[in-house]
Amino acid sequence: MLKANLHMPSLLARSSVAPLEYSPRVVCVDLDGTLLAADLFWESLVRLIRERPLLTFRLPLWAARGRAYLKQQVARRIPIDPRLLPYRTSVLAYLQRRRAQSDYLVLATGADELYARAVSDHLGIFEDVLASDGTINLTGRRKAALLSQRYGRGEFEYVGNASGDAPVWSESATATVVAGSRRLVRHVRATVNVCEALCPLRSRPRALAHAMRLHQWAKNLLVFVPMIAAHEIFRREAMITSIVAFVSFGMCASAVYIVNDLVDIQADRLHPRKRHRPFAAGDLSVPCGLGAAAVLVAAGLLVAGLGGSWPLTMVLTLYVLITSAYSMRLKREPVVDLFVLATLYVLRIVAGGVATRIPLSTWLLAFALFLFLSLAFVKRYTELCGQDGQMAGRGYIAADGLWMHAIGTSAGYMAVLVLTLYVTAPDVTTLYTRPKVLWLLCPVMLFWLTRIWFRAGRRLLHDDPVLEALKDPASYCCAVALSCILIAAI
Repeated sequence: MLKANLHMPSLLARSSVAPLEYSPRVVCVDLDGTLLAADLFWESLVRLIRERPLLTFRLPLWAARGRAYLKQQVARRIPIDPRLLPYRTSVLAYLQRRRAQSDYLVLATGADELYARAVSDHLGIFEDVLASDGTINLTGRRKAALLSQRYGRGEFEYVGNASGDAPVWSESATATVVAGSRRLVRHVRATVNVCEALCPLRSRPRALAHAMRLHQWAKNLLVFVPMIAAHEIFRREAMITSIVAFVSFGMCASAVYIVNDLVDIQADRLHPRKRHRPFAAGDLSVPCGLGAAAVLVAAGLLVAGLGGSWPLTMVLTLYVLITSAYSMRLKREPVVDLFVLATLYVLRIVAGGVATRIPLSTWLLAFALFLFLSLAFVKRYTELCGQDGQMAGRGYIAADGLWMHAIGTSAGYMAVLVLTLYVTAPDVTTLYTRPKVLWLLCPVMLFWLTRIWFRAGRRLLHDDPVLEALKDPASYCCAVALSCILIAAI
């Protein structure tokens, strides 16, 4: 067998060399999107921007010298671990069967040769490796020409995944389409005699809805809190502006969740549950995520500006900036990340007050700060316990669980203390005719918080407090009890 050819600058210059006499069963396979449910260039580009942001200013200069050069510069600065990549198991099994039949396997990819060599060395099933080398971007027609020169037109099989592979399929003997749309499969079958499909494409709208985490919009119900606390729930203008704030926050929050998943792809693949997220699993591409995030942010700000007010737009912009900083850097800073999470919850309440022009009580803000700080701690504590003290992409270790539990429970009880002081405050009589009934709020809140931390200590709690509350019958009972108490006190 021939050794892998990894010296690419003169590959296309070999047109004068006659095609090598190989077996007709030469199987060439693409890497990004085919063998891998990922695009190494885009994932590495996101990592480069996150880990070495100053190099972002050099990207246009690299791109000006060609896409192959850009890929090479990114690959040199962002190494990959081939053991952690999301290989398509069905494609890998297919290639292993072909290798067992003594077929000649070739990794032919537009990815940089550093990445291609790493994957080839890890798998150990390829006899030849053809990849971009900093000068030639081995995609489309260039790849088709090279494969035809080396193995002969119609003398090789090609396994690809996208419409960009059409020139290669047209030169191949048979085509295998991986995770391709029905339209793409029909097109390939119309141009190639034999066409096979592997890994049916999953629903992208469904994957995008999953990435948007629509259930997290429940957090944005906090924008209604100022209106409810001020007993203006039946004021039409306040209700409309609160709904506008809810929708705009929801769209921006979904955009931030997408960006968060993009920068966390590597860490999510090490997590037992998060590895199934659309970007980590390869159901959605990085460019698709970036485009969706940009559209959602623009739409959210537009809704806030046209349907709400410019002050609401400014608060929403601040929210986007803080959450972006959190996704890119702050969530890796111990303790800082917890206070940022709590701040983002409180910011939703502030947005509700700004949207409805209702002054916010210091009692409400203090209660919210301690309550959401406790929930931020329980989120991290549950994640820490769920991974036996190893949190990829975070700055915590197993020993941190003790102080997290102590401070988290203390913050929750401080929230109840603030609520107790509010109940005894003189100004409460201006809003409630029976303020003593409000005392019943305290034991209900104490029960709910204690139960949350009890379940966290027993490792019975989901690491997302919002999802846990949405699925927990006891949380609904507590919410009903709190609502009844507030109504009885009015």
